[in-house]
This record gives sequence, C-alpha cells and structure tokens, in this order.
Amino acid sequence: MRLRLSPYVPRDLEEIAAYIALDSPRHALKTVRLLRAAFAEIAKQPKLYRLRPELAPDARIARVGRYLILFRIHKGTVRIERVVHGGRDLERILIEVEPQS
Repeated sequence: MRLRLSPYVPRDLEEIAAYIALDSPRHALKTVRLLRAAFAEIAKQPKLYRLRPELAPDARIARVGRYLILFRIHKGTVRIERVVHGGRDLERILIEVEPQS
C-alpha cells in the first residue's frame, strides 16, 4: 500500500528525538530510524494490526519500543497519523488529528 504521513508526524519525530537526545543523541537517532523503518513495515501489511475502535472507527496502532504509531487505512493508502509515547492520552491525541482527504 501507499504510505502517507500526516502533518503531525515530522513534529512528533522531532520532539521524540529532542527528548531522547537530552540523554543520548546516538539513541535518539536510532529510535527515529526504527520508527521510520516501522512505517514501511506497516505499509506492507497494515491489516496485521488490530482495529482500535475505542479511539476512532478506523484507528490502528503499532508499537515500537515505548512508542505507538497511530495509523489508518483509507483507499489503498496507509496514513500515519501520530507517533507518540505509549503513556500519552491516545483519545485526546486522535481528536486533534485532521480528517483524511
């Protein structure tokens, strides 16, 4: 499937990297690379990840370490909506996400 990133994703990755880099710039780079690699893996078989209707009717989540990748499948495209720490309020975060076009 095709892969698209929401406008939130670059900022999410920057914030994750900046936070981790406070302790280890090398680990920050590694984490962002792992997250980006996971985007490609998700796009290959997005339906392996279960639906999370309690968050949104079409929401799915992939876990990478302590981080969650929130995404949706729409018309042959996987759209990565957000990348967040697993401890965040996911319902509030998905409310912020713009509708797909």
